[in-house]
Amino acid sequence: MPGTYIPSNYLPILLILIIATLVALTPLLVGIIIRPNKPYNVKLSPYESGNPPVGDTRYKFSVKFYIIAMLFMVFDVEAVFLYPWAVAYDRIGLYGFVEMMIFIVILLIGYIYAWGKGALEWQ
Repeated sequence: MPGTYIPSNYLPILLILIIATLVALTPLLVGIIIRPNKPYNVKLSPYESGNPPVGDTRYKFSVKFYIIAMLFMVFDVEAVFLYPWAVAYDRIGLYGFVEMMIFIVILLIGYIYAWGKGALEWQ
């Protein structure tokens, strides 16, 4: 009958999901049960690097900070691709060299574009 058949190949996956859920939730539940819960004003106050909080908590950061962070992540992650290339350089030959030069040129074009748009300026 359609809809009532459960393939036996999925049973191990179901068991792993159940076990993983139990392993993740058990320490949380034990912590909720065991830990002391004595809230008071000082404990419930905002914490800012050991100092009393200063200013409005809804301060808006400039979009430049996020753009710089995203550019850093993009170029940093793409730079990671240079390591395997450098390790396998003697085995990949001229083809690998040309491919990596194309990759670096694409990165350089992106860097020049970001620089031209003023994304790297702190003002």
